Amino acid sequence: MKRLSVLTAFVFFTAAFPLMGQELDATVESYREVANQLIKAGRQGNDSYRKLQELCDDIGHRLSGSKSLEQAIEWAQQSMKEDGQENVHAEKVMVRKWVRGEESCHMLSPREVEIGMLGLGGSVATPPDGVTAEVIVVRDQEELNALPDEAIRGKIVVFNFPMPPYSPTEGSGYGAAVAYRTNGATWAAERGAVAALVRSCTAYSLTTPHTGAMKYSGGPDVKKIPAAAITIEGATLLARLQARGKQPVVRLKMSAQDHGEVPSANVLAEIVGSEKPGEIVVIGGHIDSWDAGTGAQDDGCGCVAAMEALNMIRKAGLKPRRTIRVVLWTNEENGTAGARSYAVRHQAETHVAGIESDAGGFAPQGLSVQMEDDRKEQVAVRQLSQILSLLEPIGSTRVRPGFSGVDVQELNQLGAACMGLEVDGRLYFNTHHTWADTVDKVDPQELTDCTITMAVAAFVIADMPKRLGEE
Repeated sequence: MKRLSVLTAFVFFTAAFPLMGQELDATVESYREVANQLIKAGRQGNDSYRKLQELCDDIGHRLSGSKSLEQAIEWAQQSMKEDGQENVHAEKVMVRKWVRGEESCHMLSPREVEIGMLGLGGSVATPPDGVTAEVIVVRDQEELNALPDEAIRGKIVVFNFPMPPYSPTEGSGYGAAVAYRTNGATWAAERGAVAALVRSCTAYSLTTPHTGAMKYSGGPDVKKIPAAAITIEGATLLARLQARGKQPVVRLKMSAQDHGEVPSANVLAEIVGSEKPGEIVVIGGHIDSWDAGTGAQDDGCGCVAAMEALNMIRKAGLKPRRTIRVVLWTNEENGTAGARSYAVRHQAETHVAGIESDAGGFAPQGLSVQMEDDRKEQVAVRQLSQILSLLEPIGSTRVRPGFSGVDVQELNQLGAACMGLEVDGRLYFNTHHTWADTVDKVDPQELTDCTITMAVAAFVIADMPKRLGEE
């Protein structure tokens, strides 16, 4: 009966005038009862936290190419089939398989001490006996470039670039710091270094190293050298010693192996639209993770929020005009093959919108929105501001233009309005890509509110008469 009242209201609003200005306000207002129903049901009980435990505690990490990722892909399909979702299946994707192996980092002089480290994804290995050399510590690329080649040749370059603390207005500062993780090995190798160590991308550390992807560039003449992330404590120790004229010597050992491409899969499930089934609204996260920790915040929360959002909509008996499709992308962490494969495989379909959750399961604040057409993006921002007003009871009302997400942005080229779930990000980079990214860091209520945000936004966007971004 609630669903019929919403449809009746829509018939009146859309017959009377186009979906613009105050008229959109009225149309969105007709969804308030549905939104309140989803909010109430979600807060009374949902399976997002249980699903997260099954994914992270029972299966564990999900590095591309691993057996545990294969198990997670099977689990996701079985879970959504049990929820009664439609068209549940996996779509094959070839992904890079990189295996960490044994690794260690020790300062040998001026005293012996172990330095916490994690090899960077994609790095080559050291020789079996490791690489032993003096270190040269630089703050940034500018300092590296200012040094003569003889100061760098044969040494281990340490990039001691500090990621700034989280700012409510400026965010995390991750973009500046991650450049050193991604490119540091190439910059060091171009100058004759034998290895690169990068200060972990975080502003907070309890001797916690943070891994992540790196890449080699610069052409065939640039040697590939091993690269690892070290703790803030290790990087600053080496910097202090160098500043006092004491020349640190470090031995780095890494046995990483690249096994080439192996099969993996994206996982899909749907509620098929009642009137426009060929128009798709995607919600999702990435099902792979790094092999340190269990990928709870990154991105187990995004996966289970999307899965349970679809489940909440189905359990409420709601059937939107358009199809809502869950996509759990594979290989986001070290290749994005899943997102690229999905965009190619489904390029003939009409994608209206996509919402990605890949910032953790913290208290939701709203959505970012990104479109290829600037005018449509401005319209989408105005429309989303009204849609998210329905989420005022949980405080998830903010809308801003800007980056949506690594996976979902591939749908921009298909004309979709791409959105990223924005959360309170103060703590995210404390455990990002570390052994500490585990389920105990997730607040069940905050995860619930993320799930509700995705459910309400997805349903309204999938059911409103016109596409998001159209006046």
